[in-house]
Amino acid sequence: MLKVKNRQITMWKRWIHPLCEELQIDSNGPFLRLKDGRMATIDRNGIKFSSNDGLSWSDPIPVCEGINDKEPSSHGLVQTKNGTIILLYLNFTTYNFTWNDELGEPGDDCRLEIWSIRSLDGGMTWIDNQMVMGGYNANFFGFIETSSGRIVASIEHCASDPGRFIVASIFSDDEGKTWHRSNWIDLGGHGHHDGALEPTLAELSDGRLLMLIRTNLDRLWQAISEDGGRYWRIIMPSPLDASSSPAKMIRLKSGLLVVVWNRLNPKGSVYPRRKPGPWHREISASWHREELSIAFSEDDGKTWTPPVVIARYRNGILCYPYVFEAHPGEIWVTAGFALNEKREPCPLRLRLYEDDMLRESKSRG
Repeated sequence: MLKVKNRQITMWKRWIHPLCEELQIDSNGPFLRLKDGRMATIDRNGIKFSSNDGLSWSDPIPVCEGINDKEPSSHGLVQTKNGTIILLYLNFTTYNFTWNDELGEPGDDCRLEIWSIRSLDGGMTWIDNQMVMGGYNANFFGFIETSSGRIVASIEHCASDPGRFIVASIFSDDEGKTWHRSNWIDLGGHGHHDGALEPTLAELSDGRLLMLIRTNLDRLWQAISEDGGRYWRIIMPSPLDASSSPAKMIRLKSGLLVVVWNRLNPKGSVYPRRKPGPWHREISASWHREELSIAFSEDDGKTWTPPVVIARYRNGILCYPYVFEAHPGEIWVTAGFALNEKREPCPLRLRLYEDDMLRESKSRG
């Protein structure tokens, strides 16, 4: 009886929406659908290919040093219309995080660089390995090719005086050979997890770009670029309440936007707020990371459908989502950090369908 009871308690603490099914794969991504129909992914051992949607993978082809498999959203893949594969990654070979808690400032030797490398032959060989952004940068949740052929990534960067994070986009008009940076988006703040953090990115139906930004301000903030990510001049709070945790947004083949994120509070309750400290020195903030929710937008992010909780790890951690449209209307969601109440790994890899989940979301409006 006791064993059954404990098992029931465990199952209650780990809940998955009935419209979701667990994927039988062993990777959290990033994934790339190649022009020949295969999938690709990459880790510290190299790039791998699959002809059966990730159930098995080829032996890896070495690409570069510096990829950290344990840090979610620290590397991403894009294949351009012309077939070039571009890898953008945080280079951990020279990683060094130093922070002065008393001053609230990063050390002079604080470093995590963004690098890129590309392949012109389907991943067999790689060229132009180069640093794109120096200093200390962290996880990025947007990396796309726009309808114009521009490659754009949304990034965060550690700034000083006061120590905080700011965000921008970097972009390439020659398939990753050279890179440029936009203006900085600075929302203020003070702390090694404060400011504007870990942005995600999608193209809108009219060619503008939408960025959603993690903050400690009880919601995601948003920025709009009218020139393909060169400048961001429309910056405001988004309609989406959120804890201090990143979101992942993509544009689906249908044209809808989908976002997966941690809301400000768990469904039906209020989450305790973390008091000011080295993370964010000036304000308290919600660090709710027990639930992942999903929402859709049919009007380019002006409004979003009512959020639906797709997974819950009660007293656990479920955050840093990755979203991939494996086939039109078939959405994969994985969690970069997924730990049970004992802080043991408990991977989350889900398949859901756009039509079903959109219908479920609208039914709650």
